[in-house]
Amino acid sequence: MTDLEPVTATDLRLMQGLAQRVTAARPDLVNSDASFGELAWNWGKGHAADGASWTRRLWFSGGDPVAWGWAQLPHRVRRNDGSVKDVTGAYLAHQVHPDHAGLLDEVIDWYDGTAVGLDRTVLACAADEFALTRWSAHGYGTDPAALGDTGSWTQLNQRDLTDVEQPVLPDGFRFRTADQAGPEAAVRAHLDAWAPSAYTAEAYEGVRKAPGYRGDLHLLVEAPDGTMAASTIMWLDEANRTAEFEPVGTHPGHRRRGLARAMLLHGMRLARAAGATHATVACLGAPGHPQARALYYGVGFRKFTRDAPLIKTATAG
Repeated sequence: MTDLEPVTATDLRLMQGLAQRVTAARPDLVNSDASFGELAWNWGKGHAADGASWTRRLWFSGGDPVAWGWAQLPHRVRRNDGSVKDVTGAYLAHQVHPDHAGLLDEVIDWYDGTAVGLDRTVLACAADEFALTRWSAHGYGTDPAALGDTGSWTQLNQRDLTDVEQPVLPDGFRFRTADQAGPEAAVRAHLDAWAPSAYTAEAYEGVRKAPGYRGDLHLLVEAPDGTMAASTIMWLDEANRTAEFEPVGTHPGHRRRGLARAMLLHGMRLARAAGATHATVACLGAPGHPQARALYYGVGFRKFTRDAPLIKTATAG
């Protein structure tokens, strides 16, 4: 086991390698925030601003990582509208290879020791009955706030790429890539879609440096007036021939025009040309968040697995 250290680019590549091996063996057991693309996106956009509040630990067998924990501790989030959000609890992203499931107890002990005195949350995989049993044994229970009608749990959706229809954009709109449009346009597209946001030009530079980022698979839809009306990044896991969309967003002034649908279809056709046979995308799964789910179902995605949000309060030890 390694010593406690911040999450580095080298760590990220090791974590992604484990994600690929778990995906190949048991894709239904890949935890939220532990997929190949989600790891790259979260590390890339956040390590410059929030990296000082991150720490990790990795477990190895035969030179390969077989488990890891990435604890995100209290920090302050500054958004582009001037607002500030203080994150007061701890969150754990993690993954354990199913052949080494017993290491989960060590991951939980490490997390508890790292986040002493804090409310601790984690998103376990709902399909992993062994893991849910072990989290319960350590005092973690269902997070009621996350499971309400407008809760924050996510579901993973997937589809194959054997038959992807031709995308159609409204007149005057066109597809671009981040390589073509440039960094300023790529950042503006994200900020417009997700306002208020903590995303910055520095965050985008981090994303570009994350293993797996390709500017030719970072898609935008340009409006006739030059506005970047929609955008998404595809993360190509070549080992598993899977493309993951993360994030997906549309400018509020251009919604309900079919732009995101066309962009996803265009992206899937590009991913197929790049060697992918399957695509995945996550969305909020609670009943109060139907929009993204309907979008993804409308282009052929279907639910594959989902989170089980868990919490252990500071007073529970």
